[in-house]
Amino acid sequence: MTVQRQIIVSLLKLSKQGAFQKKLLSKDARVPKGIANGTLEKLCQDGICHQKKGIVEATPAQRIKAAVHAIQLGADFERVCNFLEWKEFESLAAEGFKANDYSVKSNFHFTYLGKRWEIDLVASSRPLVICVDCKHWHHGWSKAAIVKTVELQIKRTNALADAFPSVCEKIGLETWKNALFVPTVLSLTQGPFKFHNRVPVVPILKLQNFLNELPANTHLLTRFFIKTTSERQKMTKYLH
Repeated sequence: MTVQRQIIVSLLKLSKQGAFQKKLLSKDARVPKGIANGTLEKLCQDGICHQKKGIVEATPAQRIKAAVHAIQLGADFERVCNFLEWKEFESLAAEGFKANDYSVKSNFHFTYLGKRWEIDLVASSRPLVICVDCKHWHHGWSKAAIVKTVELQIKRTNALADAFPSVCEKIGLETWKNALFVPTVLSLTQGPFKFHNRVPVVPILKLQNFLNELPANTHLLTRFFIKTTSERQKMTKYLH
């Protein structure tokens, strides 16, 4: 398992810029050529990559599959994420929510008060609607950047809550009688603080813990509560 994990991580590293020569894999993973080639063949059979005439390639979808597999084998989460592009990081985050039985809409667009809004991930599991801004930040991100990001995410989440009557079907929540919208920022690494304005700033490595603890701690967070009255299609909103 350790050798396979090393090879998958090297695959992610080498394929970040596109196709690469197969012979580079054993060198980067520091494993014998025969073992590297055998493992690569198995990865191709599993749909994690493909090779032709000594050239190895991996599509974005395959790279996400490789990243998830590497993490399942015990690879360092942060190291794996370092080899992902921003969109790939976003996709990996979506997989984390789906693994916890959330329905996920990626790059969700909607219009409210004549303005077009976009939220990276809208993850829903009754009654929670987690509105996520994915930030593929590395070390050195500033407090000012976090503050700005959080404030913008509060505005996006508030707008989505207000627009809920017109977008609930698009999100797949048309049967919900109420919903609790929670603005959240998901980052690659731990920042200088965990919260700003009661909005969580969650490193992706701690996403599982965050989701486990969220239902019992929503009262501590900035959130928007929407209650629907189906007979009249009226809605009331409470900001906590």
